[in-house]
Amino acid sequence: MNALILCVGKLREKWQAQGCEEYLKRLTRYGKYELISVPDEPEPEKPSPALDKRVMDKEGKALLKYIKPGDFVAALCVEGRQMGSTELASWMRLKENAGIRPVFVIGGSLGLSSDVVSHADERLSFSKFTFPHGLMRVILLEQLYRGERINAGERYHK
Repeated sequence: MNALILCVGKLREKWQAQGCEEYLKRLTRYGKYELISVPDEPEPEKPSPALDKRVMDKEGKALLKYIKPGDFVAALCVEGRQMGSTELASWMRLKENAGIRPVFVIGGSLGLSSDVVSHADERLSFSKFTFPHGLMRVILLEQLYRGERINAGERYHK
């Protein structure tokens, strides 16, 4: 499968960057996986809903620039649809068989803008827990790798 992971901000933790690099390297044998990070906007010193929205909107516009016509956009949101690893693998196979490139979008520390969420074809959730966006990149890449292994009929621990 070919997929794009769009996210906000740089990884500040070395171990997160190493985890992303490792899973991206493993995924190369299954297709083209690309990770693009847009700059995060500084959070307001005195946050308010209006200022937070302005930050998320600016980040959202930067993310939307990378989405092409025909892409299937999956916004990672706490309130999204949850599925297990085998369900995700089936979802991936359906997209691949249809020739559709999934684009997974991970927001910044304030979340995703309403424009990005409304542009999404689907909302996915990996848990009711909230994860730091850097850690979510590693979790997503690991699950994509697991899905590829499942689809290839390869052994993968449960």
